[in-house]
Order: sequence, then C-alpha cells, then structure tokens
Amino acid sequence: MPIPPLSRRDFLAMSASLLGAAVAAKAGTSDSEPIIDIHQHVPYSGRTAKQLLAHQKAMGITFTILLPAGSRFGLAAGVNPYPDTKALAEEYPDRFRWFANEVSDQPDAIAVMRRQLEAGAIGIGEQKFDVDCDSSAIERVAALAREFDVPVLLHFQQGAYNHHLERFHHILEKFPSVNFIGHAQTFWGNISKDYDESVLYPKGPVKPGGLTDRLLANYPNMFADLSAGSGYQAFVRDEDHARAFFARHQDKLLYGSDCSDPVGRGPACSGSLQILSVKRFSPDKKAERKILYGNARRVLKLTNLPA
Repeated sequence: MPIPPLSRRDFLAMSASLLGAAVAAKAGTSDSEPIIDIHQHVPYSGRTAKQLLAHQKAMGITFTILLPAGSRFGLAAGVNPYPDTKALAEEYPDRFRWFANEVSDQPDAIAVMRRQLEAGAIGIGEQKFDVDCDSSAIERVAALAREFDVPVLLHFQQGAYNHHLERFHHILEKFPSVNFIGHAQTFWGNISKDYDESVLYPKGPVKPGGLTDRLLANYPNMFADLSAGSGYQAFVRDEDHARAFFARHQDKLLYGSDCSDPVGRGPACSGSLQILSVKRFSPDKKAERKILYGNARRVLKLTNLPA
C-alpha cells in the first residue's frame, strides 16, 4: 500500500527527522544483517515479479513473505493471485515463502486454505475481507491456523475489513496458541488512545494507552506488522512515543513493507522509509535486529534461515 499524499511541510519534516538515520545507515543491508519482509504482493499496482525482485534487492531485503488474495473482494484475485505467489516462491526458494488465503466467510474457505497449507504455505493472510474480526468465519480461520501451527495476518480497517478491533481480544483469548499479526489503518490508528476510527491516517501526538498498545502488552499471541503508510506514519507522527513503543514491544514487532512502488528507495517507497525508522527508533542494535529479522524468523518458524 503506498504512502498517502503528504503536504510539502510534512514531507520536509519527515525528511529532516530521518536524515540522521539515512547518513548513519543505508536502508539496504548485507547478508551479515539480513532483513525479513513479512508483507509483499505480486503482481502489485502493475509491478511485475521481475520488478519485485529488483525492488526487494534495492531495499536490502534478504527474505520475503508473499501474501496472496482470496478469490473475491479485498485483494483482487486478478491482481494478486495465489498461483503467482506460490510460483515465484518456488522459483526462488532462498528468497521467498508464501501464505495461504481465501475469503474467510466463503463456504469453501477452509478447504481451499487447507490445500494451500498442505502445499507448503507457512501462514494465513493477509485476511482482508468484509467480516467482523471476532466472527465465526475468523474463528474457523483461527482453528485452521491452530491445526497447522501457523500465524494469521489480518488487515484491520473499520468499515471495510475485519471490523471492531475492540472485540479482537475474544479471538486472542479463545486461541491462545495461535499467533495473530495485526496490520493496517485501524490497527495502527489505535496506537493512540483518543483515535477517531473515521480518520485512516491520523497525525499529531499520540495519546498513550491506545488499544493496539494494550493488545500487544496483554496478549502473548498478538504481534504487529509495521508495513505500509499506516505503519510508517504511526511512528513518525510522534517520535518520542515511537521510541518508547519500540522499546516496550521490541519482541512483538515484525518488519513488513507492503509497498507497491517499482524502485524500492526514496520517499515513494514506504518500505525503505520504514527500515530507516526502525533503525532510528529502536532502543539499541539488539532490538533493531529483532524487529528487522529475528522476530519474523521466530514467529514464522523460518528455521531454514541463519539464526
């Protein structure tokens, strides 16, 4: 998902705040400091598989999780089909793995995802469909994830996908052995206690004690995907809060990009900007490495990758 439009003032302020990090370390990395990106799509906004390969290399990503669409709604199947994600991952097994996905309230959803998991998918998502987040459909998805011991990544966007984040604790409590990864506008807007869910990209200081903060603190099986403009702006809007948040939840945050640009760098690429923000806001190098690599390796059980 691209970064929402910025004013000139906002862009200059963000650029200045990240300049020190950009000088200290490029967004790219090396094999000695690998990065796992848990959130990408192919094809995406016209970007081809070949362009995705170059994009990930430009960002310094060493391993990527590809998230397919369901057969209807949400992520359009014609733009981001499951066969394309599986095919690319199988062509480059040292660089990609993939998740299973299907529209959660579709009658054959569980059967479809079961076949995909049996074929080698290592998670479920991104679940981006018009259901309540504590619905019976999500319960069935969670039960399947429990059966295969894989995580579920959900796009929370009130009024569109996985409604009523305030009720998601019911799922977390009912399925304590399943790891859930939250993402998108409503999830990251709720980093602030006074969040108005009609505003997709809030700005200004964060009021501590938001719902997202509480879910991460209170539930061992709740994790967060930093990707897209929603994740990026959640931190640059209030740098002091971001530093405390990164320190507090350093074992719960997973780097993802979810950016559709073809270049993989600069202000057009929220993924590269988010790498710089992780470097800037992490309390120390150990926390930075967890967020950019270690947490994803652990939660996704990527035992084939170096520790």
